[in-house]
Parts: sequence; structure tokens; C-alpha cells
Amino acid sequence: MFFGREEQLEQLRALLSKRTASLVTCRGRRRIGKSTLVEVFAERCGCRFIKIEGRRPRQSLSNDDEMVTFAQQLAGQTETEKTPPSCWMDAFRRLNSTINDGENTVVLLDEISWLAHYDKCFADDLKIAWDNLFKKHEKLILVLCGSVSNWLRDNIIDNSAYLGRRSLDLVVKELPLKDCVKFWGKAASRIDSREIIDVLSVTGGIPRYLEEMNPNLSAEENIRRMCFRPNSVLRTDFDEMFSDVITTEQTISEKVLRLLADGSRTGAEIVQELNLGKGGRVSSVLARLVEAGLVSADSYQNPETGKKAREIRYRLKDNYSRFYLKYIEPMKSIIDEGTFDLATLEALEGFDSVMGLAFENLVINNYRELIPALNLNGTIITSAAPYRRIASNAPRGRKGCQIDLLIQTRRSLVVVEIKRRKEIGREIIDEVDEKIRAIERPEGVSIRTALVYDGHLSPVVAADGYFDAIIPFRSLLE
Repeated sequence: MFFGREEQLEQLRALLSKRTASLVTCRGRRRIGKSTLVEVFAERCGCRFIKIEGRRPRQSLSNDDEMVTFAQQLAGQTETEKTPPSCWMDAFRRLNSTINDGENTVVLLDEISWLAHYDKCFADDLKIAWDNLFKKHEKLILVLCGSVSNWLRDNIIDNSAYLGRRSLDLVVKELPLKDCVKFWGKAASRIDSREIIDVLSVTGGIPRYLEEMNPNLSAEENIRRMCFRPNSVLRTDFDEMFSDVITTEQTISEKVLRLLADGSRTGAEIVQELNLGKGGRVSSVLARLVEAGLVSADSYQNPETGKKAREIRYRLKDNYSRFYLKYIEPMKSIIDEGTFDLATLEALEGFDSVMGLAFENLVINNYRELIPALNLNGTIITSAAPYRRIASNAPRGRKGCQIDLLIQTRRSLVVVEIKRRKEIGREIIDEVDEKIRAIERPEGVSIRTALVYDGHLSPVVAADGYFDAIIPFRSLLE
């Protein structure tokens, strides 16, 4: 089940027209479909495909075990011997010997941080192999892929030894909404948008999770099967995913994620609320969480001055992690005993609040899909992020302000209200109007309003004419 990724496929396809070999880094959250993307590209373009995947590190394993696995995988796809190479340079020579100069070839070194786990010289040996062996094959695309994105950044992307050698850095993100809905197939047009939202609020745009969804079942039944049964995919995946992508400072990283599950925070607020003391420790943890694709670092312009805000707000962008921390983890023992009975989703404590944040996440993560409905096609977006100003930092006599999504251009501020509610009445106009009054509009800048919603919208809201754009969430799925 492969949908979308057309932009990434085109970026890879363009490399085939080069007259030199290409070195590509491919990174993104675990389960996001990085390996599948590369494999589908090779298949669609008729390229020869060789994949070598690292073994998950364990205390009982060593670099010799990686060599055995390397030799077995390469021999299974080529005519090379199964005898383990003596070192990584020997392994790269063996791999190089299997590449034919006249044939378009894609070589994928997958979970590269696992391959390199036991040998600190791995990245150096790979650089030497690239310079002296691999890059001589004009029709070769060598892809270095991994879920531990900070390893790729530290050892390849930011490594001066690789300067000028990479042709492409491919960052694979969650699927956009219009591609997520394709997992429901023809049934999507018959399913209420609330059911699709409920599933996406749990899975986000993660292809591996959406593959487990059965479109013939209700959202409640799908969530029950995926989350609340022993050994179900979303019951067990968090610990595995988290330990794979966060290899250091796991305890603090978990505390930060739990805090962000209740709402965004600045770095200073995180330090204060977790009582961690000053220093760069939290900064490095946040950087790893952002690199892993779990957290978003939302920077924005001050709408009143047009200058970049001094503080970054960190938001838990990964919907699955929020749902896991809120609902699955606290009930792990009951789920594993097989005694947990989910009557309805609404029976979960604080369900509406958690799903409200998840709904906001879905819209914010996919804000570019709002651009046509906001008549901003062809307009340069200078900032697009949630905006918050606490009352204590506001000018004298002004109130605090919190806007779900503030999209800024040179000449306009677009205040986007995101609402998931069964009944949405005229009170929504008063809520947004109060936020706008809290902003001092700069000279020459217009303020426009938009509402993205799911639920029953009172006809009064549309008839009032207050909102410049009213966007039902269902329209983003079409």
C-alpha cells in the first residue's frame, strides 16, 4: 500500500539523468516509509536494487555479527560469497564488485546507525569507499537511510569530510491528508469525516500504522484492535520506536514528551516545569526529538512587529505518541492481561480535550493544504505557526492571546481558528474576535479570519460573514 510521495520520487528520479554517481541521505521518523520509498523508486524506474540492513544492536552482538549479516544479505541478492568480510572496508569492496557500470543501480544501506554501531570508524571508511570505489559508477545511487536521524546528521550531513559529496538530503515526513485518506479506498466517500479524524488523531500520517487500519470497520473498532489488545501494533510500537530513535538521555526525553502531550512549551518553560536546572541538556534533548520527527520547533514572527520571536515553542507533533502517553501507557498492564474493555472512545478520560489537540496537530502539520482555500496561492508565506502571548508579556493594558494557527505574509495576517466540536455556534465568532482585538495591527497589514472545523456548523456562522474562509475538514481529505 504505497500512496503519494510524488515529490520525493521526482527528486530521486532526477538523479538518474546525471552523468555521475549520487550519494543520498534519507531520514525521518521510524515507520514513516523511508525504505519503501527507495524500493518503490527503484522498481518504478527499472533500477537494479540492492538492500543491506543493519541488525538492531544488542549487548550480546558485536561488529562480527554485523559482518555476518552483511555477507548473508549481499550473497542473497548477488553471486558473492557468504564468508564474512574482515572489516567494513573489505565489505564495501565486496559490495562495489557487484555493481555493473552500464546498469542503473540503487544501493540502500538501511538503518545505517545500526550497521555503524560497533565501529566508530564506519563513517570514515564509507567516505573513503565512496571517493575511491562507489562514485566511479556513473549510474549508481547510494542511499544512506536511518531512523536515528541525529546519527546521519552528526556523521554524514554535518561531517566536513562529506562536504560537497551528497547529491540529495531526503527528509521523509508524514503523509499529507489527501494521501492518508487513500487507505480507506472507495469506502472513504461513505465514511463520516469524524471517523477518519479519530483514526488519524491516533495514527497521524504514518503509513505503517494506516496499513493496519481496516476500512470495513468503524473507527472505534479499528482503534480497539490497534491499541487496546495484547501485542497489538500500537500497544507495542512506542517503546520500540522510542528506543530506536532516541539513543541517549531517554529518561529526560520521555519526561519532555509527556509534558508536551498537554500542550506546547518554550524551552524555558520545560526547564522550569521539569525542574531540570539551567544548561544545554534540555536543548540537546529537544534537538534530538525534533530530528527524530516527534516534536516540532515552531518559530514565528511577532505579528505586531514583523520580527522573529525570541523564543521557540516546542509542540508534540506526533499524534501517536500523544495518544500512547495519554491512553495506552497508563493501561498497559490491563491491556496485556486482555481484560481492558473499551466501550466507547468518549469513555476515555479527557477524550475531547486530547482529540482537540490532535485535530489541531493534523491541521497545523498540513497547513499548506489550506493555502488554496485562503486565496494565498503564489503568495510568499513568511510565517505559519501557532501563536501565543501570555498576559505578563503583553503591552500595558493588553490581554494575552493564543491563536491556533497564524499565517503571515508581507501584507496580511490570517488568523486560523481550528475547532473540533459536535456543535459550533455563533460563540466561535466572539472567541476569534477577542483574539484579534488583542493584536495591534501594524500599518499596511490586513487581518483576515478563517475557520477550519469538524462538526455541525450553525448556519448563523456562515450567514454572519465574519470569517473570510470557512473550511470543513472533510474538504481537506478530498
